[in-house]
Amino acid sequence: MIIGIPKETLEGERLVAATPKTVVQLKKLGYDVAVESGAGHAASFSDEVYVAAGAYIVNADRAWGADVVATVDPPTDRQIDALKPGALLVSRLAPHSHTELIGTLAHHQVTALALDAVPRISRAQSLDVLSTMSNVAGYRAVIEAAEEFGGMFTGQVTAAGKTPPARVFVIGGGVAGLSAIGAAASLGAEVRAFDVRPEAAEQIESLGATFVRAPQAQQQRSSTGYASALSDEQQQATLALYTQEASQADIVITTALVRGVAVPTITKEAVAAMKPGSVIVDVAATGGGNCALTVPGRSIVTDNDVTIIGYTDLAGRMPQHTSQLFGTNVVNLMKLITPKGDGVPTLDLDDPVQRGMTVSRGGDILWPPPAVAVSAAPVASASNTASAAVKAPDPAVKAREEAERKAAATRRNGVLTVVAGTVLAVALAFTNHAFLLTFSIFVLAIVVGYYVVSNVSHSLHTPLMSQTNAISGIILVGSLLQIGSDNTLVTVLAVLSAAIASINVFGGFLVTYRMLGMFRKDA
Repeated sequence: MIIGIPKETLEGERLVAATPKTVVQLKKLGYDVAVESGAGHAASFSDEVYVAAGAYIVNADRAWGADVVATVDPPTDRQIDALKPGALLVSRLAPHSHTELIGTLAHHQVTALALDAVPRISRAQSLDVLSTMSNVAGYRAVIEAAEEFGGMFTGQVTAAGKTPPARVFVIGGGVAGLSAIGAAASLGAEVRAFDVRPEAAEQIESLGATFVRAPQAQQQRSSTGYASALSDEQQQATLALYTQEASQADIVITTALVRGVAVPTITKEAVAAMKPGSVIVDVAATGGGNCALTVPGRSIVTDNDVTIIGYTDLAGRMPQHTSQLFGTNVVNLMKLITPKGDGVPTLDLDDPVQRGMTVSRGGDILWPPPAVAVSAAPVASASNTASAAVKAPDPAVKAREEAERKAAATRRNGVLTVVAGTVLAVALAFTNHAFLLTFSIFVLAIVVGYYVVSNVSHSLHTPLMSQTNAISGIILVGSLLQIGSDNTLVTVLAVLSAAIASINVFGGFLVTYRMLGMFRKDA
């Protein structure tokens, strides 16, 4: 079957649904790929590179008339007319807001899969274009801010004096927010961030930002991982927090969207309190804007010299990489619905991922789909909840019991230490000088080894193991020297020791080699 890649016709769109690299991957699945002439020009992919990848160049009618059509933006009425009955359309369709479009597709007997309706479950992440676009948009937001900001992100210490780092405040700890935090931190900025979901704090801090803690403005831990509408009290608390943080920031990046709709975060009063020359990048401009003064699609400057960027095409401003990531999402979807790799898509509506994306099929409208169980935190059953409520201990009693357990453990450890010390002292009193020297070295090695390993980050334990294989190398040399002993027992123990030490040496380096391979980029 043929996959058609039309040229995007939305004004200003620079993305394309397939790149030369993803064309190769689609052909491996058994598909022929037809790319409309000029489809990749805005993303710097010429027709010639598509041909070299195995695609063939066609006109718009043939691209839209293919068996499978993949696009970035939803089709127009004229483009829907060009689709043949029974065709498979893969695109961003925004089915939650474009119900008329879904009806038109069903009327034309088109099977439509919405790339922006992927269920938020782990195994569907590789298909999720919303995460793809948000990731790029968050990164690009920092680039736009750096362009408008009149200073450097990182602090400088020079012979001419020093400059402080830029202070960046990020609202939202989702994909876009985390991407913006990572980019700003890597440029050397002092980054602060806030999210109404308390579980986002760990992710924010892992990227080097300071999580602004405001319990009165946060929700309870969500069972779904999504933020929900705030109460009036929480809304007032968050607005006060945003106003305070924005007044101290050089750059504010807002990313707060709930189901595609922007949440008010920066009021007119907050903008008025910001420093002249500061910058706001409203990543949520696509949903109306988080800032009260945002003009979607434009960049404006307020009376107090605050620049507010409301571009709605942040991801499209980096067309090469965004197209590659988007095209990979399409490839992953085609892998899912082409399990045999024979170039024939087979839609399985019993699969919650495929069902969740399917908005029309065979003349039927299949939107909205059945709910998919999404759990970011374990949900206790009603019986367990009731039982926990009955058995919940008094905090004072629990604290007293914990203190008693610690005291008992301390006493027990003290007794064992005294007994062990006494036995060791008696034993050493009757040993010779050579054994005492060897034993002292052994004890020192244990102490040094404990403090070295315990003070090394867990993420470095594998390379540390590789480095400490030198010790096993010493054991190996000693074992080899003893293999020629006249004592049979010594020889057997030496062979066994050499074998075990060899496993440790070579196995350690093999594990480290494989670990380093995880960070190696494909050629």
